[in-house]
Amino acid sequence: MPRKIFVDTSAWYALMDKSDRHHEASWKIFPELIVRYEGLVVSNHVLGESYTLIRCALGHEAAWKFMNLVRQNAKVEKLFTPENLEQEAYAVLKKYADQDFSFVDAVSFVWMQALKIRDAFSFDKHFSIFGFVRIPEF
Repeated sequence: MPRKIFVDTSAWYALMDKSDRHHEASWKIFPELIVRYEGLVVSNHVLGESYTLIRCALGHEAAWKFMNLVRQNAKVEKLFTPENLEQEAYAVLKKYADQDFSFVDAVSFVWMQALKIRDAFSFDKHFSIFGFVRIPEF
């Protein structure tokens, strides 16, 4: 059993938005990931980005459902990003200036490197570009 998988904003959003093109696939995969992995990892940056996106697009009720989904699942591990990892994220953005990575992407990448996580539950191609394995694979 793989240790952990990082969960990206794109996956959280797909889980919450019934009109998202990945909604059905995300709900098919999510329960499998809970069984297959020891833990689902999410950073405070991804939580903030996900909550804000869901709140703005789908409203307060959907945003609270998301927060409860995260808070009530014992397998979800929340990470709080220290200054040194944020500095590493800035270095990623500088080094890969030819890519359109967001700051949250870069923070996610450095967390994954620090924890030796290779898999990401994400619909964002940036994880593949950076060399991680995206679940589901496209």
